[in-house]
Amino acid sequence: MIKTWILYCITLLFPIITFSQQQTNQLISKKDSLMPGTSTSISFALENNTAENKVYNISVSVSNPFIISILAKEEFRIKPYESTLYIVPLRVSTEAPQGSYSVTLTGTDISTGIQVIKTTQVTVLGNRKLSLTAMNSPEFVKAGETIRATFLLKNNGNVTEHLILESKNAVVDHNASIILAPDEAKLIGIYKITSSQLEHNEFQNLNLSVYSIDNPKENQAAYVSVQIIAVKPVDNDIYHRLPVAASLSFIGMRNMGKYQDGFQGEIYGKGTIDKENKNNIEFHAVTKNPVEFNSFTQYEEYFVNYKRDNFFVHLGDKTYSASYLTEFARYGRGAEIRYDFKKFSLGGFYNHPRFFRDIKDEINVYATFKLRKESEITAGYLYKIPQKKDLEYKDIRLDSEAHLPYAAGKFKISRNISFTGELAYSRSGKTEGAAYMIQTQANFEKLSGNLMYMKSDPDFAGYFTNTSTFNGNVQYRLSKRIHIFANYTHDARNFQRDTLFLAAPYRNYYQYGIQYKYLSTGSVMFTNGYQKYQDRLQPKQFDYSERYFKISIDQQLGIFQFNLEGQFGKTDNYLTGFSGNSKFYSANLAFEKFRTSFNIFGSYAITSRYQLQDQKQIYYGARLISKFSEKTSLNIFYQNNYMPEEYFRDRNLFEVLFHQQLFPGNEIDLSGRYSLQRGELGNKDFIFSLRYTWRPNIPVRKIADYTSLYGNIRNLGIKKTEGIRLVLGNSLSVTDKEGNFIFKNIIPGNYFLEVDRSTLEIDDITSIAFPVSLQLTNKENNFNFGVTKASAIKGAIELSEKEGEELNNFILYQPSKEKKRKQSIVIEAKGADQTYRKIAFIGEPFDFTYLRPGEWTVKLYRNGLDKRYKIAVNNFQFMLKPGETHHMTIHIVKQQNEIKYQQEAIKVGYNKIRSRK
Repeated sequence: MIKTWILYCITLLFPIITFSQQQTNQLISKKDSLMPGTSTSISFALENNTAENKVYNISVSVSNPFIISILAKEEFRIKPYESTLYIVPLRVSTEAPQGSYSVTLTGTDISTGIQVIKTTQVTVLGNRKLSLTAMNSPEFVKAGETIRATFLLKNNGNVTEHLILESKNAVVDHNASIILAPDEAKLIGIYKITSSQLEHNEFQNLNLSVYSIDNPKENQAAYVSVQIIAVKPVDNDIYHRLPVAASLSFIGMRNMGKYQDGFQGEIYGKGTIDKENKNNIEFHAVTKNPVEFNSFTQYEEYFVNYKRDNFFVHLGDKTYSASYLTEFARYGRGAEIRYDFKKFSLGGFYNHPRFFRDIKDEINVYATFKLRKESEITAGYLYKIPQKKDLEYKDIRLDSEAHLPYAAGKFKISRNISFTGELAYSRSGKTEGAAYMIQTQANFEKLSGNLMYMKSDPDFAGYFTNTSTFNGNVQYRLSKRIHIFANYTHDARNFQRDTLFLAAPYRNYYQYGIQYKYLSTGSVMFTNGYQKYQDRLQPKQFDYSERYFKISIDQQLGIFQFNLEGQFGKTDNYLTGFSGNSKFYSANLAFEKFRTSFNIFGSYAITSRYQLQDQKQIYYGARLISKFSEKTSLNIFYQNNYMPEEYFRDRNLFEVLFHQQLFPGNEIDLSGRYSLQRGELGNKDFIFSLRYTWRPNIPVRKIADYTSLYGNIRNLGIKKTEGIRLVLGNSLSVTDKEGNFIFKNIIPGNYFLEVDRSTLEIDDITSIAFPVSLQLTNKENNFNFGVTKASAIKGAIELSEKEGEELNNFILYQPSKEKKRKQSIVIEAKGADQTYRKIAFIGEPFDFTYLRPGEWTVKLYRNGLDKRYKIAVNNFQFMLKPGETHHMTIHIVKQQNEIKYQQEAIKVGYNKIRSRK
């Protein structure tokens, strides 16, 4: 009894079945532990309950052909009242699909013909394994040509994969969706058309990524790198140049019934004046405006500024600014200077305002100290000199020199909160005043907001006087779809803006609402609020307050973007003294097609804001922007009228803009428009302009000297080396009788030297890989190479089979079902500077042509070759002579699977001894 159990344990721990290709030998203890590509064993319990010896013919069948019983039919003997285990070895091929299958053992009694049938279930687990390998791609292509690359995609698992093919920078030359059966492989191609306008040689990476729909997180990716050779390269320059634009415009304008015209010239340049790009310069000059100034023409302006490292200086016209409270924006002619130390900056300016009659001159000096990366403190002093009292201006506010010290700072309190503040004091004659401003910003994951408050005394002599303002907004994100917001604005009333511009109407409003994003392409917003608008000009055109409710919808449908808005309010009109309702309805449609963007809009209003109660207003218009090509564009705009609140700016009623590049660096612009000028309500003016622009690159410094390239092409067995054409950038050279070539007056830099293959015989090949990269830095450079006859490799793949062979104590495994698909391998031919790969099939020829003579290595890769086959020799090395075709034969051998097993069955359990009656 004890011996029987010991024998049973030994049987489980040390299976008796062995064969040549097994990966794992195990006796099944769990029916769901079968992995593809492994070997295992299962056992069947057999028992003889009779008093006679039994002899059975044993056979095993499996419901899946990829699960193979490695046993031939045999006779099996079992003694009376004996119990035993019959062990069946199984080989699970890598192609075995996931699922449950049955293994059936049939024993036929030789004497009676009665069959004993035993069946058990086994489960093959799923095994997902994809591989993506770059096969072939060019090393170089010329700009304008198409890059083509191939990748080998193989399903090494046992699950049929539904795959998605993607490339971020190329086009997949295959259906985006592909189904790949187990052990199936496909060649996937991608391509990309390069731009023929490439100015410099560059590398481009092409990638291919593959993922399963059922398992998108596991993404297989591969890429190739290809160098693009510019066919129209921009020559490197021996001069460092400064980009400059010079233009001449003819402008005509009908203004208030009077016609004006004339020419206006302009020149603008910005860039560096040294090779290291440290000395930055900018200059601008615009001659006098021949017509009355408006926002569609340029005012006379002259300036130049220079910056190097930490030093900056400006001379000429500019909008000068000291601080928000003292001098926020004052256009004038003067000078500014600044020097930045490591944590400390000093600066100042002198300004003579051009559009503000109160101030004759002003001087500002300041110092800034940086506390840390986003925090700093600034202290400054502004001195204002007024116009003389005996001038014609009698209503000027500044009657004596003003002294304005100020301090400002911005602080990063935390990663989410920042703070800005300023405090200023003024003293002028017998008056003095102060002003302050504070502002804070917060930006959290769900909450963001901004609050600003400013107040100035009645006698403060800064940019703001006797006024206060408060602005704030806050937004809270309840979820990805729902946002809550609130805004409040209280404009400053008294500020000293340049007379060049009109101030916007005084506003005091607040609103709050909620936005709901019902789709990724659509949202709706509900807003409730109060607003007060007051005209700053006399006589006033409007002065009202209004409570309103507004709803707006934004929706994108395909290429169309819609915006619909409705507003309903109760208006108190302070000019006329009545109250009434105000309703607004507006719609906007935008889309882009045929390289043209279209925008159509319109609105209808019944309002009590102005002179009449229930006054009806209709506004409509459209804009078209078309880019016919990189050189030609057209812009057309029309709007029938504008709301009175927009009086402070120039307003287009009809506009046409046409741009055309004649040739590189030369452009023309033609424009014409009807407009309402600032402050005008009904008088329309017409203005047109014809502008020619020239963009030269002015040389400012010589940075290099010309170089030359000399070389010789050796004859290594070809007919002749005369007349071979070579290309270096934009230069061309042809060899003489001795094979010599020369390139003169070449700008130093990196180049690709190319050989025009049309000037070689069809089977001629250079001794080194072309194109070849050359760095030409010396005054004279030499480069030599040879031309020889190309070689080739040709061959075939043969299959060798051995059948019917039997060894002592061994049997030959012969699979029950042959696979119909063709078996293939990957062949790689590698020389000194050439590498080629091909997929070749058993029984078919292959070749590699146009190879450079020399030492070559041919390697063979299984590429998922069935495990029944093996490559006899997988590495070949040989020397190719010029013009030689090397023939080779690759042998694929069908392997024998050897199984050694114990001749007698193993007894388990114990013998039952029954007494005879």
